[in-house]
Amino acid sequence: MKHILTLASALILSAGMTAAHDYTVGDLEIMHPMAFETPKMAKAGAGFMTITNNGDTDDVLLEVRADFPKVEVHTTEETDGVAKMMHVDNLPIPAGETVKLAPGGYHVMFMGLSSQLEKGQEIPATLVFENAGEVEVMFNVESRPEEGETMDHSNH
Repeated sequence: MKHILTLASALILSAGMTAAHDYTVGDLEIMHPMAFETPKMAKAGAGFMTITNNGDTDDVLLEVRADFPKVEVHTTEETDGVAKMMHVDNLPIPAGETVKLAPGGYHVMFMGLSSQLEKGQEIPATLVFENAGEVEVMFNVESRPEEGETMDHSNH
């Protein structure tokens, strides 16, 4: 009976971790990697997540790898009312801080799409950190929020 309870507890815990869609490696927590569905003819899509560094050593996101012709980390900068996306060579993850990749700021660009990203699809990717090394994650493709909705995944 004790063995069955232990197994049931382990299954419940692993199901909770899967539902939470979070990853931990060393001092880094990577929360809810996701991308929005894209229109049929789109050639690029964007990925988002939150990365928290719970340690006392800075880290850096050096690269994101996925099965697309080109994958880069970008930032969005607004000049004279015009938003421009710009490639960043690396993304610092300072010790004790949280960095959000979200619409209007830092994000992952999946470029050269051969088909649209559809709700329910999963995008396997590898995040490459200077100190934490390589982390395998899954970006879940979700519906775009309706106008006025926010992208708050704090409950995930």
